[in-house]
Amino acid sequence: MKVGMEIFYQEGPEIVRWLKELGHDIFLDLKLHDIPNTVSRAMERIAQLGVAITNVHAAGGIEMMEAAKAGLVKGTPKGEKTPQLIAVTQLTSTSQEQMQHDQLLAITLEESVLHYAQCTEKAGLAGVVCSALEAKNIHQATSDTFMCLTPGIRPSGAEVGDQKRVVTPALAKEIGSNAIVVGRPITQASQPYETYLAIKNEWNGVV
Repeated sequence: MKVGMEIFYQEGPEIVRWLKELGHDIFLDLKLHDIPNTVSRAMERIAQLGVAITNVHAAGGIEMMEAAKAGLVKGTPKGEKTPQLIAVTQLTSTSQEQMQHDQLLAITLEESVLHYAQCTEKAGLAGVVCSALEAKNIHQATSDTFMCLTPGIRPSGAEVGDQKRVVTPALAKEIGSNAIVVGRPITQASQPYETYLAIKNEWNGVV
């Protein structure tokens, strides 16, 4: 289960502890991006929550990502598994035009994403957060175990909202996503649980 900024900033670490008590594995999606020392110390605290996976922004650089991983390792209680660490490449709400204008990157969106993915792997992280549209090329440019976790998932006919690079659950699986993140299509559905099951079945290829 993903715990994002909105609920974490409202409820704090207790929401993670409560969901873990209910038996859920947690993806703590806070997208840390700061100087290496600050990120490392923050990750020490996150590790103590026992989450399964958490993330940073790859734009923070290799040194920051290495520091984040070191903080997770240092903060993990003895005998427990260190959380997996992944990095955000380009947000799925970002178009190539926005990236070039707002970030002043005179390259393609795909080139930026691949560069960030390779930096992430060099830093020793487990994978990236990216659009499913970029997963295939990332897998070709990284190791076999490198993970692509993909948001921007929308069932057929669902509202896209502020997302730009979106795919269906079935297509995400087909083109290389290792895991998907689905938020508003479930949380804003009239029948959230039934919608969740339908998306899960589509992802798993269950007709």
